Amino acid sequence: PGAHPGGDPDPAPDVHLRTVVDGLDGPRGVDALGRGMTLVTEADGTFSLVVEKGRGHGPRRTRVVELGQVTSSLAPAIALGRGRTVWLLTTADDPGTTADDDTAARLFKWRPWYDAVREVADIGAHQVADPDSADLESNPTESNPFGLTALRDGTVLVADAAGNDLLRVRRNGKVTTVARLLPRTVTVPPGLPGAGSAVPSEAVPTSVTVGRDGAWYVGELRGFPATPGTSQVWRIERGASGATCDPAAPTTGPCTRYADGLTSVVDLATGKHGIYAAGLSKLGWLAIEAETPPPGADIGSVHLLRRAGAEPREIMPGAFRLPGGIDVAGDLYVAGPIFGPGTLQAVGHHRRHDGRHGAAWRRWLG
Repeated sequence: PGAHPGGDPDPAPDVHLRTVVDGLDGPRGVDALGRGMTLVTEADGTFSLVVEKGRGHGPRRTRVVELGQVTSSLAPAIALGRGRTVWLLTTADDPGTTADDDTAARLFKWRPWYDAVREVADIGAHQVADPDSADLESNPTESNPFGLTALRDGTVLVADAAGNDLLRVRRNGKVTTVARLLPRTVTVPPGLPGAGSAVPSEAVPTSVTVGRDGAWYVGELRGFPATPGTSQVWRIERGASGATCDPAAPTTGPCTRYADGLTSVVDLATGKHGIYAAGLSKLGWLAIEAETPPPGADIGSVHLLRRAGAEPREIMPGAFRLPGGIDVAGDLYVAGPIFGPGTLQAVGHHRRHDGRHGAAWRRWLG
């Protein structure tokens, strides 16, 4: 887990976009396994294995193998870990509040021989006992776990968008805090009360990936007023605990700023060329929630972050509507729109595709 093998696409003119599978309902979670297989989740909590089979430039045949389901108000995040363990992370019932039912704000696992998913950790309960000391909304125990990645030692990293922290979940379900992301001062964008004034805004971490250097990278959505261009990506040293990601001191300590200038980041992925970041909307998430969304509010983005401090390079501008999840395994896979009918797409170079790969799913399921 983390960096996948293969040559992921450089944002060059010869890359092309193809639809892997359509007819998905609010797809979000994506984990590209390679060999023509990709895990994907949908709005009703269904998680499936998408299998591609084809050769060369000819038509590909796609099969969707439904694996299971977990009750969720939004498509859960998904990641494959050791021992063919599929990890699933549910959000809060009402984002921004503490979940109080039996499946919201929890980490689950599933294996091919399980009859159903099994709960591993209650993230919402952990946050009640570990309040956000930098909370700006008078609700320091709120929880909305949104992104995850599986580590090679069997533990799982969870980005909690409402708790403003990165958590680590042990195999026995014990949860510890890896890092806290502090608020940032931003300028209120035009069209909102107080436009032009400086206000504090919460980080809202939505995503986490393991870089090729072994470090842990966390992406921000950015809280109200959702000012475009103020989302950051942080680099946290592997194995860190109790770290602080501070916009006022972004170059010191175990958590340092890796990238800036992004908008409404909802997922990260690691590839050969660097870290990829998916943005929900180039106008910011608040534009989507407007009573009458402005034109272009549903146009998201995918950027490549080659190295710390480098200018983000956008891949195929205008091609992605409200992307919910991305991953890399040879090609770059993008799921969206996150609301309503959606697709799983792939960005890559024209190259041969081994038709034998599609048969590997039967061996994977055992």
